[in-house]
Amino acid sequence: MPKTAFLFPGQGSQKPGMGRELAEAFPSARLVFEQADEALEFPISRLCFEGPEEDLKLTENTQPAILTCSIAVLAVLKERGVGADYVAGHSLGEYSALVAAGALDFADAVRLVRKRSGYMQQAVPAGVGAMAALVMLPPEKLDGVLEDAAQGEVVSAANLNSPTQVVIAGNTAAVERAMELAKEAGARKVVCLPVSAPFHCALMKPAQDQLAPDLDATKFRDLIVPLINNFAATEVRSGNAARQGLKDQVPNPVRWEESIRHLAGQGIEQFIEVGPGKVLTGLLRGIDRSLKGANVADLQTLEALSP
Repeated sequence: MPKTAFLFPGQGSQKPGMGRELAEAFPSARLVFEQADEALEFPISRLCFEGPEEDLKLTENTQPAILTCSIAVLAVLKERGVGADYVAGHSLGEYSALVAAGALDFADAVRLVRKRSGYMQQAVPAGVGAMAALVMLPPEKLDGVLEDAAQGEVVSAANLNSPTQVVIAGNTAAVERAMELAKEAGARKVVCLPVSAPFHCALMKPAQDQLAPDLDATKFRDLIVPLINNFAATEVRSGNAARQGLKDQVPNPVRWEESIRHLAGQGIEQFIEVGPGKVLTGLLRGIDRSLKGANVADLQTLEALSP
């Protein structure tokens, strides 16, 4: 099998019905959903399988739901004998990646992301923060746009996704100013994102402070396969470094383009997006069109995966 990296999606990839086909077809996937229901003490499986979408979009539900679906897909891939040489996850997806790498028990991970999502939601009152995607902004213009937009408020890069896509986050007015300045600086498109909080910026510092004791109380093992983490886009192999990376990622940008380029530099020939959606597979093409990616989320995509 070609040298492979598993990529795990973050918030925004959710949709009602996710995971249902695999849970019905594979006992190993069904077991993951049962474990999540037990760990959270409420039926997250029903929310994944049936919705409603409005409830699934709530951050405190979205994060554990995506994690659970991703690990259910992982269980089926393992059953099929598909493994990885490296793992990486986008924001929330880093928890899924650490479960895949053997550093974190699934039940602990799903409880942690439920808490994480609550802390993130509480950190910034509704309406105070915002996020926006800037598409095709000349990279050399980004720092100037953010500096001019700030005017004493917070606005910064939250997701450095690809050469053509950067997501920014911060105070609502500052993000709105940055959107206008980005248009003037040549961005092809600017889109305000429908999110409930401004993730991965300095406004998330209270969430980081609240999450740290929960992470410290959780057992982390050394990794079976290395992780490329969000905070530094470098290899993580120890449990302690993995824990620290989850603390560091909360108020800091996701360095996704760098992470993928690092993986490519390690000779990765196949990237498999494990879990709902195709966001990360799409970003691969924006980073380097020569990179081969596939997503596995249901029976059709599972069967389409090259052996």
